[in-house]
Amino acid sequence: MSKRQNHREEVFVKILEAAEIEFGLKGYSGASLQHIAERAGLPKPNIIYYFQSKANLYKQVLDQTLMGWNDLFDRATIDDDPAYVLDSFIRVKLKQSFDKGPTSRLFAMEVIGGALHIGDYLKEELRPWFMSRIALLQGWMDAGKMRQCDPASVIYMIWSSTQHYADFEAQVLALSGIESLTDDDLKRIGDTVSGIILTGCGLSLPSNH
Repeated sequence: MSKRQNHREEVFVKILEAAEIEFGLKGYSGASLQHIAERAGLPKPNIIYYFQSKANLYKQVLDQTLMGWNDLFDRATIDDDPAYVLDSFIRVKLKQSFDKGPTSRLFAMEVIGGALHIGDYLKEELRPWFMSRIALLQGWMDAGKMRQCDPASVIYMIWSSTQHYADFEAQVLALSGIESLTDDDLKRIGDTVSGIILTGCGLSLPSNH
């Protein structure tokens, strides 16, 4: 990789990280390219050069969020162990909720608001992926690797139960009487959420947990 290409990638990532924070704090309407540029320590024209518009940058942030959430599950195949895949998917996604709460809340508010900026993405890109993962779960069921159940509901259940700790963080902390969630909480919650979902699918927690 050339120094120039490496520099371009560093700038691209720096802009995305700054945008993720800014959009997470202020939402789409409240955020501005100028404030994102200041947070990234770059001139505003750099933002426009790489992303053309605030709307496009916003979509890129949400796209990165979804890719991060679903990366592990995306690479799973029919030959894999569903217990290991689903347990790992749940724990990774839960950790992302702990680590990147503002981004999760940003995505939630976008969808609650009618997905005005990512409606086409949900239909044209996320839906084909979603259908492929339904087919994978159904394949595991047909192969006798897990109990027959509604595969779409399994995915929704994983998404909702793990994102809850980000989207409703204020409620979770208030009811728990704590200021932040710890690694011990992550382990305890992961064991509980994964155990319940896997048991419902006729699976057991992998021995390494």
